[in-house]
Amino acid sequence: MKDIKQQFSKITISLHWSVALLMIALLAVGIYMTENKDYSLYGLHKSFGVIVLVLALSRVYWRMKNGWPQAAGNYKAWEHTLAHVVHWVLILGTLIMPVSGIVMSSMGGHNVPLFGIDLIPANHDPVNPQDTIARNAELGELAGEIHEIVGYLLIACIVLHIAGALKHHIVDKDGTLLRMKGKRIDIE
Repeated sequence: MKDIKQQFSKITISLHWSVALLMIALLAVGIYMTENKDYSLYGLHKSFGVIVLVLALSRVYWRMKNGWPQAAGNYKAWEHTLAHVVHWVLILGTLIMPVSGIVMSSMGGHNVPLFGIDLIPANHDPVNPQDTIARNAELGELAGEIHEIVGYLLIACIVLHIAGALKHHIVDKDGTLLRMKGKRIDIE
């Protein structure tokens, strides 16, 4: 087995990039739908959210099994602390976002689909079947607030994460980005 501290496995890299790209896309679509009151992408947003949850859980399992990678260089204590906080927020956020979205939808009486298959069906009003009835409106609203707040927190941490990766690559020239592309680096 390859040394994860010097070269990341294909699984590590695949989980990182698939979760990252899907989360960025879902955050962008979520903001678009909210800002424009256009919910035509809701079914896809929810479906890909379910996929992110599965991938994020896999990523957490993989991280627990393999541990945190060694830093590619020597950095100040505040840089290590900031990186550690950002990584934890990103990992927890990729779990909290889909869970809060699922709770928000299902408790609000709406379905949770996976590409046309209802994992959790809508709670239709027996009198007006085109309408839905909340299962627990307060819990749905709380989950909606969490979904929104964590979404903006994730955006801030994604920006910090990208800035940090660019700093590693351009300023420090330490191989961090190369390692995320599957290259083996020397760690001093």
